[in-house]
Amino acid sequence: MTVYLLRRLGQSIVALAAMAIMVFVGVFAIGNPVDILINPEASQAEIAATTARLGLDKPLWEQFARFVGNLFQGDLGTSFVYGRPAAEIILERLPATMELAVTALLISVLIGVPLGVYAGLKPDSIGGRSVMAGSIFGFSLPNFWQGMLLILVFSVLLGWLPAGGRGETVTVLGVRLSFLTWDGLQHMLLPALNLALFKMSLVIRLTRANTREVSLQEYVKFARAKGLSSRRIVLVHILKNIMIPVVTILGLELGSMIAFAIVTETVFAWPGMGKLLIDSINLLDRPVIVAYLMLTVVIIVTINLVVDLLYSALDPRIRLSQVKS
Repeated sequence: MTVYLLRRLGQSIVALAAMAIMVFVGVFAIGNPVDILINPEASQAEIAATTARLGLDKPLWEQFARFVGNLFQGDLGTSFVYGRPAAEIILERLPATMELAVTALLISVLIGVPLGVYAGLKPDSIGGRSVMAGSIFGFSLPNFWQGMLLILVFSVLLGWLPAGGRGETVTVLGVRLSFLTWDGLQHMLLPALNLALFKMSLVIRLTRANTREVSLQEYVKFARAKGLSSRRIVLVHILKNIMIPVVTILGLELGSMIAFAIVTETVFAWPGMGKLLIDSINLLDRPVIVAYLMLTVVIIVTINLVVDLLYSALDPRIRLSQVKS
């Protein structure tokens, strides 16, 4: 187990180092932030002074070396626009993204699992086929188009829910939360539903496939032969066994929901990390862009590392095959 753990840690560190190089070079090779940040009528001396103040007059390799040195000290750079640490700005937006992602995940599970079980138990019924057809729309329709459609129907035509913003918030332990107020819940419902549609379709298809497989197992047939009620068979014998792969997949998907809620946050003007990234790209605020991308890489690499370690703990054959390879 120790060899496998060291091997996976080494792979994760290599992946982080490679992504750091690609992210830094990719972001710092595009455009010139000084052209956006400074007055268009500024003199050459003012432009040169701003360029030197931001450290952009140094060669790329020197800028990267300084970035890596600061990274080991926990410093992800200072925002060109706000003049504050980039990590601090991102962490301020993190609670908004977290509550949106967690709410979307709950919607995916609470709606997706029952629909998937129903479609698995009654695959040839009109309801079961309708559920599967609906899941295809969830997979195929672009996320931004789904968001615009939700705004058109529930905000413009029906007027039931607000079209954007975070609404009223309350501060708990220094963190602003919107799901604790009725106004905040109303503002959160549409963006959370939009973010959940793709994951809900994934849960429906995964749950349906597992339900059909588990329904044919001997212990389910034996439970039916004993005369147990359908509700007890589903809740005790089927649902319990199909939730293992569903929970595993959703654990991995939560990382992507946190990191890539960009489209949803932009469409609904949700003040989370995704909207911060779009605003930073428009202003060429390089430190914030690099800090955001590095944070997402760390989240995804960490989640994959934890999942691999859990798998190896549950099934030693995975660990042995990796070590031998």
